[in-house]
Amino acid sequence: MSGGVDSSVAAALLAEQGHDVIGVSMQLYDQSSGQASFGSCCSLEDLHDARRVAAALNIPHYIMNFERQFDSMVVSNFVSEYASGRTPLPCARCNADLKFATLAERAQAFDADAVATGHYARVERSDATGRFVLKRGIDNTKDQAYFLFSLTQDQLSRACFPVGDRAKNAVRDYARARQLPVADKPDSQEICFIPDDDYAAFVTSRAPDGARPGVIVDETGQELGRHGGIHRFTVGQRKGLGLSSSPTGQPLYVLALNPADSQVVVGPRPSLERRTLTASLVNWIVDEPSGAVRGTVQIRHRHQPAQATLRSLGDGRAEVTFDRAQIAVTPGQAAVFYDGDQVLGGGWID
Repeated sequence: MSGGVDSSVAAALLAEQGHDVIGVSMQLYDQSSGQASFGSCCSLEDLHDARRVAAALNIPHYIMNFERQFDSMVVSNFVSEYASGRTPLPCARCNADLKFATLAERAQAFDADAVATGHYARVERSDATGRFVLKRGIDNTKDQAYFLFSLTQDQLSRACFPVGDRAKNAVRDYARARQLPVADKPDSQEICFIPDDDYAAFVTSRAPDGARPGVIVDETGQELGRHGGIHRFTVGQRKGLGLSSSPTGQPLYVLALNPADSQVVVGPRPSLERRTLTASLVNWIVDEPSGAVRGTVQIRHRHQPAQATLRSLGDGRAEVTFDRAQIAVTPGQAAVFYDGDQVLGGGWID
């Protein structure tokens, strides 16, 4: 229970259905300073909201301390990825490593059969294969299956998504009808542990040695300017480069980041197009294919799924070949594979 409306309604639905529900919230940072907020969620206020909802539902509520795990699994990864010229996706790390791994292990202490969350996703079991299947939530505007691609069969067997078959407005309507105190609470948007959404300052504070200044060059290697650290940039970025335009007058975009040389390579928009990508640490939710398979691929959460051919390369790697070139294939982000609304698997873009 994060203290938001989605997980609160998930708990309410399960209790209403007659399940023996226990509310659990994750404490992710040191509350002893009395700090009222921690980015846009996971705050002390959110923990209080979760407890208020649990009281309204007449279910027990516990707070579990995951400060150490969150720092090592999510925050440290976030910092090291940016420092190495990649663009991380901390929400996917948090879901896989904390909610459906560490939290699931802790839940066994309560003799719990499953871990339920407020994700807009669905999990089913295939009659044909016996494997668990992950699907998008029915509300396409809120679908969160993209962040859950790394869940294993064991984790999916114990995952429950009670709001996955509802639209967001229906979830809020239900919360109002049940008079839950968070019915109209705004959704969190930014990365939860980044105050003021200033991720570059956060990375600098955690890894000052990695924030080396360097040069901005064009595709030919010609120096166009200087920068204060590659962690301030991501592939596809246009604003904040400190450059007006190319010699031809075309807008410039970040094409690549070279951490060894602390170099930012920029160029015109057509140079951002890529037909292929490789991904590592690939998790296949379906049986790993032995040959080429067709599907759609998302390379960002809000990316329009693109038709592609998928090939397993073995050793946890896969190759994606798009029918049409895609803009800003970004190392460090997730490439998630779909067949319709079913998640086939996914991995981290090389």
